[in-house]
This record gives sequence, C-alpha cells and structure tokens, in this order.
Amino acid sequence: MLSIDSLRAGYGGIPVLHDIALTVGAGEFVAIVGPNGAGKTTLFKALSGIVPATGTITFDGASLLDVPPARRAHLGIEHVPEGRQVFPSLTIRENLEMGATTAAGRKSWADNLEKIHAWFPVLAQRATALAGSLSGGQQQMLAIARGLASAPKLLMLDEPSMGLSPAVADEVFERIVAIHAQGGLAVLLVEQRVAEALQFAHRGYVLEAGRVVLSGTHAQLMNDDRVRQAYLGM
Repeated sequence: MLSIDSLRAGYGGIPVLHDIALTVGAGEFVAIVGPNGAGKTTLFKALSGIVPATGTITFDGASLLDVPPARRAHLGIEHVPEGRQVFPSLTIRENLEMGATTAAGRKSWADNLEKIHAWFPVLAQRATALAGSLSGGQQQMLAIARGLASAPKLLMLDEPSMGLSPAVADEVFERIVAIHAQGGLAVLLVEQRVAEALQFAHRGYVLEAGRVVLSGTHAQLMNDDRVRQAYLGM
C-alpha cells in the first residue's frame, strides 16, 4: 500500500531525514519508534506534504510526491498529528463532520459515525459539548475519531499518548488496537512508548538521527539487545 524509498526531507534546506525506506501493507499495523529529535514527526509531515521531500513515496501504486497536500486525504491517507489539535470552539459532532470532507467520508458518514460511537462512547454521550471542554484523553480520542471520519485506508497516528497519564494512554492504545482489528485499515504509528507500540505492531522501524537503524517483526525487535537496552530498560 505505502512504499517509501530514499526519502529525504528537512526544513529550510537543513536535512532531517536521510534515505528513509519503509513499507506498510494493506491492513498492516506498523510502528515507528525512536528518541526525541529522531525525525519521526518530520516523516509524517513529509508523507502529508507539509515539508518538502525527495525520493520515492508511492501509495496504492501512485506517486505521492506528485499529489498536492490537500488531495492526499482524498486518496485515503489520514494524518492525526501530535498534540491532538481539535477545534476547541466546535462541538464534538462538528469536529467529526470536519473530518468527513473526503468523498469516501461523506459517502459512508452514517456507518462511520456508528462505528466511531461504538469505539468511543463518550463522543456519542457528549456530541453537543464543545471539544475544548473535553479532557486531554477525550480530545485525543476525538482527534483519532475525526481521522476515522474520512474513511481512510491508512491512518497515521503521531504520538497519541503524548501528555496523557499512563492509565489514559493505555485506554487510547486499547481503542487503537480495536479499531485496527475491527476496521481492517492500515495503521502507521509513531510513538515514544516503545514497549506498547511494538507490542501491538506487526512490524516496526527504529529511527535515530533521521535514519532507519533497525527494522523487523514485533518479535525480532522485542528480542533485539539494542532495543531492549536503549528503549525497554532491560
């Protein structure tokens, strides 16, 4: 579904990513982990077209570099950014409607809304409440749900546990795993909680200083001494 090769990206001519190569298959759960400053968020911004990039990015066989950023969501790519970034002065329902602006999202709005309410009951219970009145964890759920409202093929989640207590972060992870299992869509997750990210992923990539330094299946990475010592505290 998604294939990246020799990807380079940065800001103001300063390179951040160097020759990145990775793939995400249809329906696959892939995690990208690494320390702060490794380039994980920059990678997502390159995929969304927010920062300029060179190399090869193909999605469903078509080059993404030829597609304007505003059109990429219409191809089935949804980027849920770090920091949640909900619309605080709009209601929960209005936030979800803002997500359903793609043709696929409009076509399947009623069905998607039913699924979203099943995954996130609080969003149904507080549909008319302003998004700014929600707790941090509830806002993160809303941000994910808004992404799902576009009916994506690939859901890119950037640090969904950021700023959340461990218990709330665990709840958010549980919902993400359920959505992947039940929805059949591909998930590309960037996360600093390495143990949780790798626990649920089919495959993972370790990004350091803008380069992929390790990749493998869930089992391979969890058993790698470098990952265990640097990221799992073992």
